Amino acid sequence: MATARIKQAIDTAGADAVIGAAEKHANEQGYRVFIAVVDPSGELVALRRTEGAQVASARVAVDKARTAAIFVRPSRELEEQVSAGRLGALALHGASALTGGIPLVVDGEVVGAIGTSGETPDQDEACSIAGAAADFSTTPMITVTQEGAKKAAEAAGVVAAQRGVSPVVAVVDAWGDLLYLWRPDRAQVASVGVSTDKARTAAIYRRPSKDFEDQASSGRASALHLARAVPLQGGFPLIIDGQVAGAIGVSGASSADEDRELAEIGARAIEMQPTTNGHGNGAAAFFPGAAVQEKFATGGLLLDTAGYKLDAGRRVAPGEVEYHDGVVDVMHVVQGTAKVVTGGEMIEPREVSSGEKRARAIDGGTEHALAEGDVLAIPNGVPHQFVEVSDPFLYFVVKVEA
Repeated sequence: MATARIKQAIDTAGADAVIGAAEKHANEQGYRVFIAVVDPSGELVALRRTEGAQVASARVAVDKARTAAIFVRPSRELEEQVSAGRLGALALHGASALTGGIPLVVDGEVVGAIGTSGETPDQDEACSIAGAAADFSTTPMITVTQEGAKKAAEAAGVVAAQRGVSPVVAVVDAWGDLLYLWRPDRAQVASVGVSTDKARTAAIYRRPSKDFEDQASSGRASALHLARAVPLQGGFPLIIDGQVAGAIGVSGASSADEDRELAEIGARAIEMQPTTNGHGNGAAAFFPGAAVQEKFATGGLLLDTAGYKLDAGRRVAPGEVEYHDGVVDVMHVVQGTAKVVTGGEMIEPREVSSGEKRARAIDGGTEHALAEGDVLAIPNGVPHQFVEVSDPFLYFVVKVEA
């Protein structure tokens, strides 16, 4: 499974469109309201106040929008539960059981929410519904998946165990919300919260949490006042293609420095992994440009899945004859030049595995001169050999089972 994926989130232009539609409805009806739009984690993107709206409605509108975003449903549903006697709903963390919050949905996934406050519950909700019906834009964001979070946490955990320490490792998504927690039996309880705090700090401030510890230690005491941040090293962002896809936090190792070292180890464990545009198995795989370039530096597989493989090929010298009984090779040249011979008879062939052969050379065959942009498709059962290559010669190879 992919360790990161693309998630759409409402952007500032989209928020303006949503608020504009809600405001238009409010003005037509003579409503005096505050209108808030939040991202998928409930954080404020935009806020607008129509003429004459009461000051108290500003925070209420944000609360309604946040509720709709993080509970992925209209906030009316929570108010209806409370009104029906389920008072426990009032204790839900981050919830405001007040009608007027509506999720913003694209392709079945919540990308944000709108909340309106200032008039009656039904009137507030009508404004939000009008806003949600607008044609709004979103921005694709890379965020770590649960599988990726597990991979990062366990990579740090394995090294910790080898060192004989038992820290807690937390991984959060791009918005700082917990995805995975690795807690060994001997870990101190306090580290559960601290590791999560460190990870959240690194995610939402897009930098290692050590930056804030350094500021506080250097005399900037105001660093202690940063919202939702802890000035403690051990939080490290998960960077993919220049974007923060989440963060990892470690607490409870032998020292603060070791917390940071383990967090960096966990982050490196997934930084080269592919990103999926969907959910779960069968989803499209996305490889950030930076990751592809790094793979080309040495050459190697980008993707190995049932039915096909994707290889970032790199050659600096000719090679042996290759023969695949059950695999089709499709090559696309990215950089450099080469000559490839296909067909003919293999000289001194040897079997290296089931359906795979190698040989010293080819007798006869057809020569193909390859340059940047060219594509060469080699059917299964056809021997082929690189007889000349530039240094380097970079090419994508898709290996498809025949």
